[in-house]
This record gives sequence, structure tokens and C-alpha cells, in this order.
Amino acid sequence: MNRQIKLIWDFRGPAALKTAEHHVKHLNEFIAVEKTALNITGFKELNDMYSIAFMVVEEKEMITVRDLLKPHRGEVYTP
Repeated sequence: MNRQIKLIWDFRGPAALKTAEHHVKHLNEFIAVEKTALNITGFKELNDMYSIAFMVVEEKEMITVRDLLKPHRGEVYTP
């Protein structure tokens, strides 16, 4: 099994949750257009002023997707 990478976008401020939720819509659109190997996306509220949006990609796709979408950070994904 190939390693999977979770690309993460950080959003801060009072609108962080809504912004992260909206960002996931764009990530899903990207997946549909680019036909990436995985279609795992989501968002999470970490506190009332900090939320994240994320997308999971195969390691072999990570460089291309990273350069196109410019996530703030990434980590190895373990389901």
C-alpha cells in the first residue's frame, strides 16, 4: 500500500469554520477535475478561532497537488 499524505490548510479568526467548510467544496471540485487517486477531504474545528480543511493524496501525487494548491502543511495520513 502506498503512503498517503494529508495536506492541511489552516484558517484562523471568527469565520475560520465557515472558511474551512467552504474550502472543502473547492478541494472536492479539484478532485473531480483532476481525477486524483483518492477523494478524502474534510474540515475540523479545533477551537472557536481555528479550523482546518484537509485533503488526502497518494504520496506519488503529493508534489503536483502541493504545487497547485499550496497547502500550509502536510503529514502522513493514518485512517
